[in-house]
Amino acid sequence: MIGAPVLEISDLTVDYGLGEQAVRAVRSVDLTLHRGEVLGLAGESGSGKSTLAYAMLRLLPPPGVIRSGTVTYHPGAGAPVDVLTLSPAALRRLRWAEVSIVFQGAMNSLNPVHTVAMQLCDVLAAHRPGTTGAGRRRRARELLDLVGISADRLDAYPHQLSGGMRQRVMIAMALALEPRVVVLDEPTTALDVVVQRQILAQLRALRADVGFSVLFITHDLSLLVEFADRIAIMYGGRIVETAPAADLYRDSLHPYSTGLLSSFPALRGPRRERVGIPGSPPDLRNMPTGCTFHPRCPRAFDPCAVSVPELAVPADDAGPGRTVACWLHAERVRRGALS
Repeated sequence: MIGAPVLEISDLTVDYGLGEQAVRAVRSVDLTLHRGEVLGLAGESGSGKSTLAYAMLRLLPPPGVIRSGTVTYHPGAGAPVDVLTLSPAALRRLRWAEVSIVFQGAMNSLNPVHTVAMQLCDVLAAHRPGTTGAGRRRRARELLDLVGISADRLDAYPHQLSGGMRQRVMIAMALALEPRVVVLDEPTTALDVVVQRQILAQLRALRADVGFSVLFITHDLSLLVEFADRIAIMYGGRIVETAPAADLYRDSLHPYSTGLLSSFPALRGPRRERVGIPGSPPDLRNMPTGCTFHPRCPRAFDPCAVSVPELAVPADDAGPGRTVACWLHAERVRRGALS
């Protein structure tokens, strides 16, 4: 059951580089993840999805710089904390224990010269130093069972596992300390569709059993329609639409969301023509004026090239829990048309 906010991102802005040569990759993003929720974050490559995730956990590699914003984490007990202002020691306690991440290309992230058991036990030893070796190995066995891998693979090396199994080991590692939030950054991109579905089914079952919240980042919107409770669409470093997954699939409001949905075939219902999005994602060094999507938008009109639309509740009645940054649904444009 979805509950109160567990992670709130407010006005987060991220640059790569300094001075006049800086490239703005994330632009004033507001996003909230609720307790027990799977929040999907979708968009083309280069839209800022991974940068947002790494920034909120302070994992940005140089020359990434957080320019502004807050990332408020609400623990199970105690006062909320701003992740961006935590000391290194407090940040170390937060990561893995409270908020964990499965990195993009995670199946290649395991150390090739250490066994699965050694790598799982290292996480437990680092964050729970009071545990015994036998206790850590027992927990490692439980974690493998949790993600559907036989315990006899504990002493296997990464090269002895399939890609799907290595990915599951990384998910097990992310769940080792029972975090309240798990960030999945393109966790199934390099896997075939059968293994993708197996891992998603496993994650769905784990979410029901363990009760963690998930921020699921992917360019594959079809996965999110099945797996997420709510979806945020990102383009050019901004959130351009948020909606419950079923509502977005049934009636997307932003033309970019519609383009993403039209680019993959429907598995059920009537056959529909697949239509790609013309053009390419914007050059972050030379962003278009107004709405960043307007050069590619088939429905662009006068205000789109001039003013940036705010992410707000649509003027038309589109249902609860929906926001969109598009002049087609903006109250100001509707008022102007009526005057």
